[in-house]
Amino acid sequence: MKKIGIAVVGCGIISPWHIKSILLNKDAKLVAVCDNIEKKAKEVAKKYGVDWYTDYRKLLKRKDLNIVCLCSPSSLHAEQTVLAAKAGKHVLTEKPIAVTLKDADKMINACKKAKVKLGVIFQRRTDPKCIRIKQALERNELGKIVLGDVYVKYYRGQEYYDSADWRGTWKFDGGGCLMNPGIHLVDLMLWFMGPVDTVFGYAKHILRKIEVDDTAVAVVKFKNGAMGVIEGATSIYPANIPHRFEIHGEKGTIMWEGEDIVRWDVKDKSGCVKSKLSEIRKIRSVPIISSTDIGMEGHRKQIFDFIEAIKTNREPMVTGEEARKSIELVISLYKSNKINKPVKL
Repeated sequence: MKKIGIAVVGCGIISPWHIKSILLNKDAKLVAVCDNIEKKAKEVAKKYGVDWYTDYRKLLKRKDLNIVCLCSPSSLHAEQTVLAAKAGKHVLTEKPIAVTLKDADKMINACKKAKVKLGVIFQRRTDPKCIRIKQALERNELGKIVLGDVYVKYYRGQEYYDSADWRGTWKFDGGGCLMNPGIHLVDLMLWFMGPVDTVFGYAKHILRKIEVDDTAVAVVKFKNGAMGVIEGATSIYPANIPHRFEIHGEKGTIMWEGEDIVRWDVKDKSGCVKSKLSEIRKIRSVPIISSTDIGMEGHRKQIFDFIEAIKTNREPMVTGEEARKSIELVISLYKSNKINKPVKL
């Protein structure tokens, strides 16, 4: 069987996760890398023994290329995806899918028209413990859900934003604390809780000299009748405060902190509270790099899934439509902040 040819576009910090995952897949072949900085492209290409490009359009002309993995800035995803779709290439892009809903829709529609697949990396969905939470909710183990809350309190110093002129801008980042580092937890919230009906929130830059927000809070009402709170920040000190989400239902509570479940209480048949924490903690989670970042295993699983989706002609784990939901919520929060009113999604 001929191997599926893949190119990685953007040779920055996340690209090794894609490259190493591709190299591990017996049905795939890394054929090239691409970056607008020639030195970076050459260095990575030499390391892995593949071709390199600085011209994305030339890369797309390769006949042995089937998939492009976009590790480029979020603001470039739309243009790069549309060009890839027109060239008949499948697209797997890093999160967020895009920085505007208009761009996300361009990507989704272009791939549909060209009959190619569009997938988006949200690797936390591959974590076995997150999957167990999803299953518990699908099985109604917590009963009617009352609250779903997310807290993403990170630290990014001014030097982080000053390190590149595009950081912290509306044009290239599309938003602040929830659009970039916090988008993973926003995605999990939606995956667990289902679609949002309305959101009311505030977002502003309080400490950092940037265009976008470094602090945001919101109240959401889900379509299933539950409510929730979102707190996001890149303005919190110190830098080791773990992210957290909580799900509360009529029959129990699940709480996640950092990279582990810290509470799982449910009502048993006799009406008593029973902790399932010891049972749940036996589930092996994905390796992590730090308290706020997870390692390559999630990427490997999602990249393998995308390759399998192409082989079997099915939808990938996270489609463009699914990934659109998280930026829709964040963008609606920004709109609410602007008009000082709840926004219906």
